[in-house]
Amino acid sequence: MLRAADGVSFELRPGQRFGLVGESGSGKTTTALALMRLTQLPGRIVDGEVLLDGVDLLGLSENEMREVRLAQISYVPQGAMNSLNPVIKVGNQIANGFKDHLDSISRSEISERIVEVLRSVGLDPAVSRMYPHELSGGMKQRVAIAIAVSLGPKVIIADEPTSALDVVVQREVMLTLRKLQEEIGAAVLIVGHDMGLMAQFASHVGVMYAGKLVEVGQVLDIFDDPFHPYTRALIASLPSTSRRHRLTGIPGLPPALLELPGGCSFNPRCDSVMEICRSADPSYDQIREGRWTSCHLYAEAAT
Repeated sequence: MLRAADGVSFELRPGQRFGLVGESGSGKTTTALALMRLTQLPGRIVDGEVLLDGVDLLGLSENEMREVRLAQISYVPQGAMNSLNPVIKVGNQIANGFKDHLDSISRSEISERIVEVLRSVGLDPAVSRMYPHELSGGMKQRVAIAIAVSLGPKVIIADEPTSALDVVVQREVMLTLRKLQEEIGAAVLIVGHDMGLMAQFASHVGVMYAGKLVEVGQVLDIFDDPFHPYTRALIASLPSTSRRHRLTGIPGLPPALLELPGGCSFNPRCDSVMEICRSADPSYDQIREGRWTSCHLYAEAAT
């Protein structure tokens, strides 16, 4: 059995913005879908817990989980610009959430809520009468965010929320998401591969590699003093605006799940590799308050 996400564990607090970062294929989206219980066959969740206010979402029936989705935990999918139904007007797509979760809501109240939520993401209410193909990429992304926040959930999962957008629109979308998150007090899980974006918008970050978390901590702490060699390599690969230097990538490619190396999965690409790294998988330990990593370099410092 292949484990696309293995032993991933982290905590989201109200109002927190947690970034989940790593190269393509590291297990970020798999983790996000598992939190929503949207894992598609042949994939399945074999063990673990997803606790929301003390309730394990993995123990709910599918009908109970439908009540939770959007109302308590919502998802802005990867490629959200293409997630909207092309033959249904925007307003009707937003209205579906209200109809599914608010039994006693009237048509006039739904119309008012649609106007309110569109304005909250910086869109004119007239957008509700438009079809997705009439909108720009940035507008579609804002609609997807509007749907996700429409019922004031406690947790928002945004999977690559700025993919396929230009730099200016990326910033506008992320500022909109942060504003709404602060207004409703939700926790946000931002999934992506851009460490620079995480530095600007996340308060905490978790770094994933080959299906596992290799480091977690406050974003400023991790940028100032990264522990795991993979985290250091990701940060070193960022371009600098203050000095001219040759860009440094990470040598090699992430391993396929069918061909994971022995020991630490990062050992073939690591510049600090030791013999133990090739034979033993490192444990995931707390190194100092609020800082966790999975690396043999810090075995003695683990608490």
